[in-house]
Amino acid sequence: MTQPRLLTTGQEYLLALAAAVVTANAYYIHPIIGEVAAHFGVSAARIGLVPALNQLAVAVGILLLLPLGDRYSNRTLTIVFTIGQCAGLVGMTLAQSFALFTAGSTLLGFFTIAPYLLPAYASKRVAPERLGHVTATLTAGVIFGILIARVGAGVIAHYFGWRTVYWLASGAMIAITFALPRIMSKGAAEREASPLPYGRLLLSLATLVRTHREILVSGAIQGIGFGQFIALWLGLALHLTGPQMGYGTDVVGYLAGFAAVSVITTPRWGRLADRIGPRRARVTFAIVQTAGCALLLPFGGNLWLLMIPLLLGNIVGPAIDVTSRMTFLSLEPGVRTRLTTIYIVMMFVGGSLGSLAGTAVFDAFGWAGTALYVLASCLVLTALSVLGYRLYGRDEQANAVQA
Repeated sequence: MTQPRLLTTGQEYLLALAAAVVTANAYYIHPIIGEVAAHFGVSAARIGLVPALNQLAVAVGILLLLPLGDRYSNRTLTIVFTIGQCAGLVGMTLAQSFALFTAGSTLLGFFTIAPYLLPAYASKRVAPERLGHVTATLTAGVIFGILIARVGAGVIAHYFGWRTVYWLASGAMIAITFALPRIMSKGAAEREASPLPYGRLLLSLATLVRTHREILVSGAIQGIGFGQFIALWLGLALHLTGPQMGYGTDVVGYLAGFAAVSVITTPRWGRLADRIGPRRARVTFAIVQTAGCALLLPFGGNLWLLMIPLLLGNIVGPAIDVTSRMTFLSLEPGVRTRLTTIYIVMMFVGGSLGSLAGTAVFDAFGWAGTALYVLASCLVLTALSVLGYRLYGRDEQANAVQA
């Protein structure tokens, strides 16, 4: 079989840019949710439907569409799915009613599969000794996309209105969709087809859950963590732009810039997890996160003090995700993609529930309710992390002692 051409350095960085653009779309809403709610005349609880249905649609899309990557060209699927994202974004941009805006956001979520196909495509077009470097480059693109989306949306909406955010996002998605056929070259050995038919491939997920039960623990931890992350930032946007605090969406965007610290700290925590084991490290990160979130309520009335728990969350939050992924990415290669599918579905289901709960709790109880909800979520996450360590972490403790 003809081997595909290896990626050039330029292609690697263009793929990282593509990863940033296709990932950013789900995060523009975070700092501007209050402004969007005011425009359509809906309550804080009702506006939560937009990110909630978007996250739920991502989970459904990943469950139904991501397994196709084991049977069809990653390049072709990526292009098709980005076209679907474009349709959703344009729908949101032009929507004149809350229902149409929500429908566009849901369509956008369903086709947000490209961030998970791009690493698979790249992994088959790099030399083995450069796989880690290229994977890290694409991951940096994803983090950069989230960062730019949350910071840029707040600032742009403050000066030019929230709809300008989606005009720019639609333009970026259309541009990257036209560019992808040139960035992603064709190749006969682009994939290794699974011998299972599509239907059996989906059914095999249930079998994997029974034989690899730890994926339920890791997936639940990440689902809770992602849900509390979204609930916190949606509540924070409503809190800061509300009458009590009176800030603009630009301030929410500036605070979102704290995510940049994770680009520096996450690789260091990954190395720590390599030394002491991912499950033990996850317990430590969860405890630190809980301590930080305990400060949200007492510090909630002061913008400068709020920076402390937000900074702590951005330092350890991504590390919890990394350590959870490590618990199954060390297993045999033949099950990693499908275990990843289960993990990501659980993550986005948690994000959907967090979107609904975060805005509903703020609508009913204000910032105090949001802060207590996030703290309670942290306590549950920590308890599950301890449970995961006690059930599955004995071997890694022995390995750490020998090292």
